[in-house]
Amino acid sequence: MRRGRATAAAFGLAGAAFGVGSASAGCAAMSFEGAGYVACEFDARGDDIGVYWKDPDGNAYGGFGRLAESLKARGRTLAFAMNGGMFQRDLSPVGLFVENGETKRRANTRDGAGNFHLKPNGVFWVGEGSAGVEETSRWLARPPKARFATQSGPMLVIDGRLHPGISPTGTSAKIRNGVGVRDSGKVVFAISDEPVTFYAFARLFRDGLNAPNALFLDGSVSTIYSPDVDRRGDFWSVGPIIGVTKPAP
Repeated sequence: MRRGRATAAAFGLAGAAFGVGSASAGCAAMSFEGAGYVACEFDARGDDIGVYWKDPDGNAYGGFGRLAESLKARGRTLAFAMNGGMFQRDLSPVGLFVENGETKRRANTRDGAGNFHLKPNGVFWVGEGSAGVEETSRWLARPPKARFATQSGPMLVIDGRLHPGISPTGTSAKIRNGVGVRDSGKVVFAISDEPVTFYAFARLFRDGLNAPNALFLDGSVSTIYSPDVDRRGDFWSVGPIIGVTKPAP
């Protein structure tokens, strides 16, 4: 299959990697096969990557602004955030959610309609100096030692192959966001600047970002917080949030 050409001004995703522990220059604009994206790279060995849902009082954050305020009160600064998986009307996760080692929602293995249930779906997880994207069935068969995890679906890329249910002739185009992990443990996030198909988005992760395993996080409500590229979008109320934090100055 033809490999698409990715370009990213002043960005190391397709070539040299960012330094471990930076959490300061992780995002940049890029183009892949004629579509624009923001792509971000962090390293679980040095960057503080986590998932968030509720504040210490038990209320859903609902957006990046409230999360940033809560973190600031605890001596942390939000360096990056992205909506981190599908959610119910009450902002609760549709599937697995693990925060600080505590399972707050169990994995959802039910069949149903919608993108989440386009099997196989998957889990993004972060451990001590490690991270991964795995099919839900693999996760359940042999759960890694995860401090944080969130389930969504469908998988976009599975061991270097596109999800078998994603058609190259599909016409549904939306703003989409997702996450992939390289073998080295580097985590790559991406959000489209314009509506793209599932097939185009999956190819971005496999061929443009070199991620052998990648997971779709959501569409239409996709949003990102990244001062690097002046994106601070609390456009929608969201449930699970993936965030990268650093000590407050």
